[in-house]
This record gives sequence, structure tokens and C-alpha cells, in this order.
Amino acid sequence: MATDLGHGCNQASPPARIGILGGTFDPPHIGHLVMATSVREALGLDVVILMVAGDPWQKTAAEGVSPASDRLAMTQAAAQGVEGLEVSDAEVRRGGPTYTVETLEALSRQHPGAELFWILGADAARGLDTWHRHEDLMSLCTIVVVDRPGALMEVPEGIHVSFVESPRLEVSSTELRARAAAGRSLDFLVPPGAISVIRQRGLYAGDDDGHRRRGASDARR
Repeated sequence: MATDLGHGCNQASPPARIGILGGTFDPPHIGHLVMATSVREALGLDVVILMVAGDPWQKTAAEGVSPASDRLAMTQAAAQGVEGLEVSDAEVRRGGPTYTVETLEALSRQHPGAELFWILGADAARGLDTWHRHEDLMSLCTIVVVDRPGALMEVPEGIHVSFVESPRLEVSSTELRARAAAGRSLDFLVPPGAISVIRQRGLYAGDDDGHRRRGASDARR
């Protein structure tokens, strides 16, 4: 697979400890930023990459997803000025179904010797054994599960993860799309830059359920 995962990432000095938070980011919200920065600080990572999914294979057409170009623009605007966060369009440019294991393999080739940390929430962690080639994930990265302090961590048998505590912000991308469609404020829920992109491009406007009906929601693969 010929893809440059560095596109959209700083290549001046390849970081030794790289976190990756993947998702559709439809839209990106404060919960994503809190999760990324919490893990970066807790594990001493050099950078956390927000990896915008192109065609998430586990999603259903009934749920709907905004075009990748819009989700990428929102995510870039959301992360702008946040220390230690970068945004990658590698999965978008790669095309076809989005598989985490292939992204990790490409990152390993691009940054030999770097430690990779795949970041996900507790809900997604429960379904890790349904991910494409999930048995290969642990040899490619450290899987980092983020949940509120004191939470009981549940992961499929045989999958080893690290746990990072972070404030649990109950922010739903589905609800945010519905708010935008209804003309309600996204202030303090979505970063200001992303709100500007939503307004400029008229995203979610007129969608009675807050979806684009071209893909899916916020599950990962």
C-alpha cells in the first residue's frame, strides 16, 4: 500500500512516541480533544494524531456520514493551535474501507522504531475482537483505553490494553448533528474553528435527523 502517513503531520523530527486517535469526527467535539490531550499528558507522548477515517467499514449506510473533505476540514480547524495535536488525512487519501491495522502498519513503516499508541474509548474497546485482523493489533501498538476515573474496564478476552483516566464528557456526535440541524448552538461543545467550518459550509443544515446519509456514525474498526 503506497501511502504517506506523514501528509498533514510534521516531518521535521519523527516523534518517538506517537498516539493515534481515529474516528469519523462528524463533527469533532471537545470530548475528542480532552481524550487526546489527556492521553498525551498521561503517557508522555510526543504527538497525538487525529486520524480522520475515510470509509469506516463497520458503519451502516442507514446512519449517514458527512463527506470526508468536510470532516477533515472540521478536524483540522478543531485542532489548530492545540499543542501536541496533529491531523492526518492518510486514511482519506488511501481510499477504500478504513482498517486500523493497515494504518498502523503504514505508520510503522514510516516511523521505524517509534512506539505507537492507539487511543479509543471504553465503548469501542468492548468490540475490539470484531475489528479487522484484531489479533495483529497488539504487535503493532499499545492499545490505550480511556474512561472516567474508577470505571470498570471491559475488553475482550486475550486483548491487552493500557488504561488512562480522563473526565467523561457525555458529548454525542449524533446529538450535535441534530442540534446543528435544528439551528441550536454548538458553543462549548464543538471547538470554535470547527463551528466556523460547519457554518461556512452549511453542514447538517436541513437534515431532519442530523445526518448526511452517506455512510455512518462514530464507530471504529
